[in-house]
Amino acid sequence: MDKKELRAQIRAKKRAMTTAQVEACSEKLAELFREHPLYKAAKSIYGYMPYNQEVRTIPIMRQAQADGKRVAVPKVYGDTMKFLWLDDLDAVAPGAYNIPEPIADGPEADDETALVLMPGLAFDPEGHRCGYGGGFYDKFLAAHPNHPTIALCYGFQMFDHLDVDAHDIPVDAVLSADVEAEG
Repeated sequence: MDKKELRAQIRAKKRAMTTAQVEACSEKLAELFREHPLYKAAKSIYGYMPYNQEVRTIPIMRQAQADGKRVAVPKVYGDTMKFLWLDDLDAVAPGAYNIPEPIADGPEADDETALVLMPGLAFDPEGHRCGYGGGFYDKFLAAHPNHPTIALCYGFQMFDHLDVDAHDIPVDAVLSADVEAEG
């Protein structure tokens, strides 16, 4: 299956999820994330604002702030993505691709060892990922290679093996939670 087919298949499965399923999986993933050694070691988290049926990351980032960690989220400028410190997680508005991003244009995050929370559509046990196709995270990580990375996903987003391109940068850890059937 090529990346285009894979993206379409995963998007359809995500659209079929109910709000309750998204919330339940997100809670499980938040617990797994908080217990992970990469989280415990991090002084800062470079998260992302959830869009559509993505894992609900805002409670995760609020918990990180409560745990004394700084939080940054991405903002897109043309074909470049920068992480900006975001102390108020409500200070966002729809930006590039209609994804919420900081209203302000700064301050730019500067922790070169921050744990990066990686979005994506599909993952495998080796940490390979199929993103949304913009290449923003691969470009960012190529320029900032010292960041540990972790991805959170639903069970149906995990595959035994993904074919990747040379520029695709794998994540250090993938945490997944199965979607429970309702009823």
